[in-house]
Amino acid sequence: MKDLAERFHEVGVVPVVVLEDAKDAVPLAQALVEGGLPCAEVTFRTAAAEESIRLMAEKFPEMLVGAGTVLTTEQVDAAVKAGAKFIVSPGFDPEIVDYCLKKEIPVLPGCISPSEVAQAVKRGLKTVKFFPAEQAGGVAMIKAMAAPYTGIKFMPTGGINAKNLEDYLSFDKIICCGGSWMVKGDLVKAGAFDKIKELTAEARNLVESIRK
Repeated sequence: MKDLAERFHEVGVVPVVVLEDAKDAVPLAQALVEGGLPCAEVTFRTAAAEESIRLMAEKFPEMLVGAGTVLTTEQVDAAVKAGAKFIVSPGFDPEIVDYCLKKEIPVLPGCISPSEVAQAVKRGLKTVKFFPAEQAGGVAMIKAMAAPYTGIKFMPTGGINAKNLEDYLSFDKIICCGGSWMVKGDLVKAGAFDKIKELTAEARNLVESIRK
């Protein structure tokens, strides 16, 4: 059984999904799986998030489905009950991190400063989110923070796309990147799941070409 870090590294890109309607969850999950990225971070920004996670986890048990933009411990419980295998928070919230660690729920808190990374290290975390990546200094900032904190790996999210993916994945402390360019809201709303599958396959091929 591969651990979470191995699976993140394997996919290279975690699609960051915003679903306004749970009816789109299954066809979207199918497009991601068939496109070669059996993974999704479903953001808890919408009322459909919990049901979407449940449907994805039920229909595609091989998928690595997690919950993003988690802001409360109540959302942690709801996401995990629905089938989320990991929790992502936009910033470092000690209450959420400690709650997840106590319940042995994998958590990736957002860290954009050495102080936040230090808090993660103190708690024994090995992987953190770096958000918003481009706005917070991009690869250069991650390299600067990774230097003193040698045991930490990063999942940058925010402003990452097919054009700059190589810049990020070429750095060995970056385990994977979060991205939404293959699952844009307008594509989901239009039911353009074939296009999503195509963009997902392109992203997967790009990851493979970078890491070969």
